[in-house]
Amino acid sequence: MAILEEELKTERIVYSEETIQARVKELGRQITEDFKGKELIVIGVIKGSLYFLSDLTRAIDLPIKIDMVGFSNIPDTTSKTGIVRIIKDIDIDITDKHVLVVEDVIRTGLTTAYIIQNLEMKKPKDITLCSMLLNPDRLLMTIPVKYYGFEINDQWLAGYGLDRNEIGRNLPYIAQIPKQK
Repeated sequence: MAILEEELKTERIVYSEETIQARVKELGRQITEDFKGKELIVIGVIKGSLYFLSDLTRAIDLPIKIDMVGFSNIPDTTSKTGIVRIIKDIDIDITDKHVLVVEDVIRTGLTTAYIIQNLEMKKPKDITLCSMLLNPDRLLMTIPVKYYGFEINDQWLAGYGLDRNEIGRNLPYIAQIPKQK
């Protein structure tokens, strides 16, 4: 990963691969316990949740269905409102089902709230949130994040699904990188 680390100018490893995997296993055990005997559909948010979703679903010891939702930012709109353009909707019927939405990072909560609102129109029994990273200081609204791996601050991060300009998602750990100018 030396070439990638150099490209990103990684400053330090914030969460090692081992630390991440241990936490994902803990989350998987908790989700297994909480949803035992229930029909659970896990929906990952493309692209950032890819690695977390993959590891987490393997740590959940339940018969689950998996789907993905994808969106793109709308220039001059998404950062202010959270409204996004859905580019890949779910294919599984979630009517009257328990839904677990898996995110890579929740900062303001605006985009996550928009995704939840979109999924609620499909009439699930309930929607629970799980995010690898959560920045509670930047949340602009109350959203029901039941499970999260780690709390973060405003540092810039890459790895384990997080990117800068689509680069860095494939680092097996989460690293701090310099802020973009």
